[in-house]
Amino acid sequence: MANYEFPTEVIELPSQGKAYPEGHPLSKGTVELKYMTAKEEDILASQNLIRKGVVLDKLFESVVVEDGLDINDIFVGDKNAILLATRVLGYGADYEVEITDPSTLEPQKVIIDLSKVQTKDIDFDKLNSMNSYEFELPTLKKTIKFKLLTHKDEVDINKDIQAMQRLSGKGDVPSQDVSTRLRYMIQEVDGNTERGFINNFVKNNLLARDSRALRNHVREISPDLDLTFQFTSDITGDTEALDIPFGTGFFYPSEWLLNTTSYPNLGNG
Repeated sequence: MANYEFPTEVIELPSQGKAYPEGHPLSKGTVELKYMTAKEEDILASQNLIRKGVVLDKLFESVVVEDGLDINDIFVGDKNAILLATRVLGYGADYEVEITDPSTLEPQKVIIDLSKVQTKDIDFDKLNSMNSYEFELPTLKKTIKFKLLTHKDEVDINKDIQAMQRLSGKGDVPSQDVSTRLRYMIQEVDGNTERGFINNFVKNNLLARDSRALRNHVREISPDLDLTFQFTSDITGDTEALDIPFGTGFFYPSEWLLNTTSYPNLGNG
């Protein structure tokens, strides 16, 4: 039987490998990806994988050419870079999508050049291979130890949020997205590592201004892609900036949309 070789590309990771322990497959700061084939299109079109919410995981496992790499261990920013590179290698850099002009609230079609997406500018000296960081809350003056979230954390967070939504049922119950993410990030409060204490602290004691300060700090040191893009409004002629929408069209060519009834959420996590 013939052994077919597929073209591959080596991409640089937003973390530069600095957030992984020595010996981790991604500690070198790069990852090798193979170009998508019909096999990967079968994965993307699988309604079973879409319903189970694992279609992107299966795609990831299929295109990454690295021994011993577990998707669960990958930091979110690096996962985003791998998914974006996979899309570019598979279908090209042009991403046509309909957005809402923030000034006029009118729909507008734009073409985003994904090849121009850059890595966020962060201070890499602040990253460490132990994934343990400290921050002093500016108002409460408590010392917080936190971690950067991995793909597994994002999956678990989404499951928790969905479970809480099901339990609460319909109605005016507020979303718990912010507090759930904080519960996963925070590992210690003034030396206390007990999960019950931390969960209660986040829910009942963490001031909004301290929560925002912590989240801003985490955002500043987290390696990721800069997913903003600029476009010119068809109506006003002004230049506007938005985040790249990771909707159904990101991995699904337009001709698929007539034949597929549901798609995974391609946002973070």
